[in-house]
Amino acid sequence: MYYSSRRCARKKQQSKSLTNKEKNTSSSYGRIAVIGGGSWATAIVKLLCNNCDSVNWWVRNDETAKYIATYHHNPNYISSVEFDSKKINVSSDLKQVVEKSDLLIMAIPSAFLQASLKPISKEELKGKKIFSAIKGISPEHNLIIAEFFNQIYNLPIENIGVITGPCHAEEVAMKKLSYLTIASQNTPMAVFLAGKLSCRYIKCSVSDDIYGTEYSAVLKNVFAIAAGICHSLGYGDNYLAVLISNGIQEIKKFVDAVHPIDRDIKDSAYLGDLLVTAYSQFSRNRTFGSMIGKGYSVKSAQMEMNMIAEGYYGVKCIYEINKKYKVAMPITEAVYHILYEMKKPDHEIKILSDRIS
Repeated sequence: MYYSSRRCARKKQQSKSLTNKEKNTSSSYGRIAVIGGGSWATAIVKLLCNNCDSVNWWVRNDETAKYIATYHHNPNYISSVEFDSKKINVSSDLKQVVEKSDLLIMAIPSAFLQASLKPISKEELKGKKIFSAIKGISPEHNLIIAEFFNQIYNLPIENIGVITGPCHAEEVAMKKLSYLTIASQNTPMAVFLAGKLSCRYIKCSVSDDIYGTEYSAVLKNVFAIAAGICHSLGYGDNYLAVLISNGIQEIKKFVDAVHPIDRDIKDSAYLGDLLVTAYSQFSRNRTFGSMIGKGYSVKSAQMEMNMIAEGYYGVKCIYEINKKYKVAMPITEAVYHILYEMKKPDHEIKILSDRIS
């Protein structure tokens, strides 16, 4: 296995090493399903096929499900990935997929999560284990996905986890070495999923910081939008380096205010994810920001991309949540002003440049 344990000790609580018994509980978490049909969902299904006898997979469109079952490719996202037809059970019937699965990996854009789950009752999710691979926040409730399932579906927090880290689906499809962090307060469950996702080119670490990793994953999308805007406005690498270094400080201040535990913000789940999202050619949030910086409206940029930039929804939610905590967040505020108050990008970034150092 390629996974390791990296736990974040809560204040006044010691972390502990994983025992052999904890490492060997893989059979207790049952059948795995991936909920979503996008690029990241497709990549996760492919990874699971390396270590699972079968994987249940829900996609929204019945034609897509039939195409995948027939041709063993997703026709819409990273189509180069080929699936073993004997290992995937693809369906557009969400109730059926949920009923036949024990552990659900959510890979639906956050803006569509509530609507997609509308057919599923609290009772139908009772006892299920949920991992979020969304890296977003529920815009209807201003809740990160772990809190959404905990508060809206009444799932105990020990049944919930997060898949995060600097890992673009496109590079996973190309089998480039990548690193994931599997976060859950239920360590054996996190170790189980880490083992199922690990392979020659995927290394997994385990953490118990579900709140910090998930809020960080939301904020890094916001800062990637800022990076894209700045790039299109003609700011150079020197300024972007200052922007991103201020971004990780902004993440630390916010997550420490929301969920104060001992954590190393330099870990790949925080800093690494921010760096790849802010700089990579595959970053849809940076691409979205670049289009905004070039003068596109939000709507026109979204239509042309034909993909969801989670940071668009995330920045509004974080802005609202921060009214309670009052953390100094100049980058978040600048992006919010540009996207939701229609302020001119060049003007807002000029103001921002005087607030960071």
